[in-house]
Amino acid sequence: MNQVNNDQIRQNVRGRYKEIAIQPVENSSCCTPVSTNSSCCESPVDFGDISAKLGYSSEELASVPDGANLGLGCGNPQAIANLQPGEIVLDLGSGGGFDCFLASRQVGDTGRVIGVDMTPEMVSRARSNAMKGGFANTEFRLGEIEHLPVADQTVDVIISNCVINLSPAKQQVFDEAFRVLSPGGRLAISDIVTTTELPAEIKNDLDVMYSSCISGASSVEEVKAMLTKSGFTNVAVEPKDESKTFIKDWIPGTEIQNYIVSAVITGIKP
Repeated sequence: MNQVNNDQIRQNVRGRYKEIAIQPVENSSCCTPVSTNSSCCESPVDFGDISAKLGYSSEELASVPDGANLGLGCGNPQAIANLQPGEIVLDLGSGGGFDCFLASRQVGDTGRVIGVDMTPEMVSRARSNAMKGGFANTEFRLGEIEHLPVADQTVDVIISNCVINLSPAKQQVFDEAFRVLSPGGRLAISDIVTTTELPAEIKNDLDVMYSSCISGASSVEEVKAMLTKSGFTNVAVEPKDESKTFIKDWIPGTEIQNYIVSAVITGIKP
């Protein structure tokens, strides 16, 4: 894919998530049923219900500021990251700050959480949410996950929730993740992987499918190969068949659950 197309994809994704960021909370969800018009959803969505299906507990959902949970995602990276007090955590594609605020509770006052998002409106929303919730150990930086605004070897754990599939340069994302992790640091993300070849009409639909976490997805073997090439060890990509129960609602009428599933993706920097 050439650079012009890469930029086109980034602009498309940025524009879509800008729209989500500035919408009222009750109508902000993507990676859930979407229409082909300018609105992300045609009716209000229960974000708490969506997130519960993704594996978040009622306690987790109640602990974040209103407006942080935008119903975006395909899993719960908190459940696999095993965060410890004092750790420095980086969230790739932090959105409204939902996963960052949950991580903040786990790492405590001696830890720190950094969220990176390429959409200015999302960063502003997350910063506002952090102020509302009093999350002093959490910060949000504007930047692309292919060019992380983070110093070398300064992060203990990287989390991400249904974001890396949106990147047109996934190998570069994993290379950057490896760069910023300290030796012994770990990657623990939830993302979408393909289980079979996507039909051309889905793969090439930039306006709806790519920014809805679908046509940019890679296969299990492709993800493993990219992580290994970046230098990660103990690489594991574990598809979750149960995710089909919520994926089937993402793009009604497409049977998209026959082509993609959510996966738990982990790796260690030696």
